[in-house]
Amino acid sequence: MSDIENIIIIGSGPAGHTAAVYAARAELKPLMFEGFMAGGLPGGQLMITTEVENYPGFPEGVSGPELMVKMRAQSERFGTKILTQDVESVDFSKRPFKVISEGKEYFAKAIIIATGASARMLGLPSEQRLFNRGVSACATCDGALPIFRDKHLVVVGGGDTAMEEATFLTRFASKVSLVHRRNEFRSSRIMLERCRSNPKIEIKTPFAIDEVLGDTSVSGVRLLNTETGAREEIAVSGVFVAIGHTPNSGLFADVLKLDPAGYILTEGKSSRTLIEGVFACGDVQDHVYRQAVTAAGSGCQAAIDAERWLAEHG
Repeated sequence: MSDIENIIIIGSGPAGHTAAVYAARAELKPLMFEGFMAGGLPGGQLMITTEVENYPGFPEGVSGPELMVKMRAQSERFGTKILTQDVESVDFSKRPFKVISEGKEYFAKAIIIATGASARMLGLPSEQRLFNRGVSACATCDGALPIFRDKHLVVVGGGDTAMEEATFLTRFASKVSLVHRRNEFRSSRIMLERCRSNPKIEIKTPFAIDEVLGDTSVSGVRLLNTETGAREEIAVSGVFVAIGHTPNSGLFADVLKLDPAGYILTEGKSSRTLIEGVFACGDVQDHVYRQAVTAAGSGCQAAIDAERWLAEHG
């Protein structure tokens, strides 16, 4: 058996890095696998967020990637060892716990899971066929590309993410149509009002995307009126899907207890899972708040819970 780590952290968003900072400062020398995030992207969802205005300590705002670079540097400063690798499988059936990455076995006395969540897609064959050819799940990643500049674009969704992405795209697009299947929105009032007051944004309800049109790239969408059943086509050059997220818990589906939506269940207000010594934090276990600051807070909880558990067990 190779060396046994005190703590292995799986995931590298705000939750994972906050857990790493606390664990490292407690001289637990944590090992982090940063690759297991949406699309294998280290840093989590903040890496596809241009402007973060509600994270404490940044009165002028900060870009998501810049914030994650700072968090990563802080983790490393206190002694966290970071591997840019995906975790392929885990074995929590006995101690020390086992993690397999790139064919190699790693062992740890405690595990902190901070794998976050991934964007949901519409599930249309045409959406899949034209993905990265005008269909995107990240306006902040792709919106500034030349193929979208000065073009009519569509954003699908009714929550804060959809409102934020529609507003962001108006920096580059000639027009943005925000398409939502219901007349009511899940978004906060302030975000909805920003969209309604933006002259570049057209809100289309109650419509769903019935088909993404185009051969080699997006040329339009066919919309379905969810009340009347009528269909209409509009010419657009891009479709940005913003309809929510799915927790990245598939790696643990047969290992830990999940709720019906796939979120890892934790005990009460703690980060403890149903397996002693295994802790979960951030969006992979939070289906209510799903904010960077709450993810960071739960990462702090997980590190403290793990530190106390390790102390109790010698």
